[in-house]
Amino acid sequence: MTDVSDATGKTLGEVEKGLDMPLQEAMLTQRAIRRLKPDLVDDAIVLKCIELALKAPTGSNGQNWEFLVVKDREAKAALGRENRRSSSLYLGVGRRQNRGNDAMLRVIDAVQWQADHFEEIPVLVVPCLRGNHLPFVPMPPMVHSSYYGSIYPSVQNLLLAARAMGLGGALITLPLWSTTIARRILGLPTSVVPCCVVPLGWPQGRYGPTTRKPVGDVVHLDRFGNQPWKD
Repeated sequence: MTDVSDATGKTLGEVEKGLDMPLQEAMLTQRAIRRLKPDLVDDAIVLKCIELALKAPTGSNGQNWEFLVVKDREAKAALGRENRRSSSLYLGVGRRQNRGNDAMLRVIDAVQWQADHFEEIPVLVVPCLRGNHLPFVPMPPMVHSSYYGSIYPSVQNLLLAARAMGLGGALITLPLWSTTIARRILGLPTSVVPCCVVPLGWPQGRYGPTTRKPVGDVVHLDRFGNQPWKD
């Protein structure tokens, strides 16, 4: 891959050094970054993120994944319309349910900002899986979780790689409200299922420590409700 400088002056060679970041630091400071600059991102950097995504485990080592890199403005605009269509419902309900919850309202504001500026996002990565999957056909939940379990480890690899190299990113699904429309926008055959969308770009803000519940509050031993590590 060539080291072509983008509009920000960042090259793969410069940001690739970030991959030496300790894994724990990347995990402790990774967060959903939705406010992104419109500045271009070098193709080589995006491909490096996907290359590392491909190192993740997948069901039966099937490696039945495909990754679409979307840069075309018309395609982004079309996905943006779908994102706004679904987010208008999601955000309206979210604001009503979280009146007075400032932390959650800040998250909702970030989701709204992303929806309003969707076409300006420099790169969208759409992880997909080959193989027919009918999510609305009655099946045991295990069937659905097993299917999507072949893509989400790779998405987390991609997000950690992006974090280490200074890119902002997040896993979102609102643009895929209608799989049929998403397939039409992306030219996907029915044998390829879009699973999520990962917007990538240089963050307007910065990464930092995340606030989470204590581990003892969410861990149960042997049976639900038995929480010996809870303070």
